[in-house]
Amino acid sequence: MTLDKWQRMTEWFMTALALVFLLAYSWEVLARTHILLCETVINIIWMAFIVDYVVSILLAEDKKTWFKENLLMLVSIALPVFRPLRLLRLVAVLNVLNRTGGMAVRGRITLYTCCSVTLLMYIGALAELDVERGVPGASITDFGEAIWWSFVTVTTVGYGDLSPVTWQGRSIAIGLMITGVALIGIVTATLASWIVDRVRDETDKRADEAESETEQLRHNVRELTDTVNQLRDDIARLRRP
Repeated sequence: MTLDKWQRMTEWFMTALALVFLLAYSWEVLARTHILLCETVINIIWMAFIVDYVVSILLAEDKKTWFKENLLMLVSIALPVFRPLRLLRLVAVLNVLNRTGGMAVRGRITLYTCCSVTLLMYIGALAELDVERGVPGASITDFGEAIWWSFVTVTTVGYGDLSPVTWQGRSIAIGLMITGVALIGIVTATLASWIVDRVRDETDKRADEAESETEQLRHNVRELTDTVNQLRDDIARLRRP
């Protein structure tokens, strides 16, 4: 068993668990009913993620490098306060779709970015509401406000009408801000790439048209030259006695 084989075997299963985790966590935060059942489901899935983490680090050839590259995973399973981070496992399914999709690279990047940001906004809103609701002086007290706050934070607008008061909420805000900056960079790069491709296509089209016109002119000149030579030969024959 190798790490790559383990990840291929468990990729969809762990993603499905993350989806169940999202449903249980959403129900717990939004509906606020069946809390015990939701917590039981969340804890069972939490244990599955711990097993996945332990097996992965044991199978890694360079354990030190793998550990450094997966610190976020360690934080999400070691500290209960960061349990929403486990939902980032859902982003992994986008990698699978990215590898199997048939659309162009720019289209896959755009789809991946939009889906990732939408998921992170929803997760951020849930997590923010979970840690802020019920705290004295908190302004984010319902899901509508949480979604609005998450949206303006990701887009780096930041109206300031809603803001977290807990350190956990501010940590979530930092993560969303970083996501927003990355989103702007990806959107700008994708747009610039599209413009460059359009300019290149237009330039190539005009170059092809110019080459075609040049070739047509050369053909006409050759025909005209042949005609002149033919006339010259005819005139020469007429002048003979």
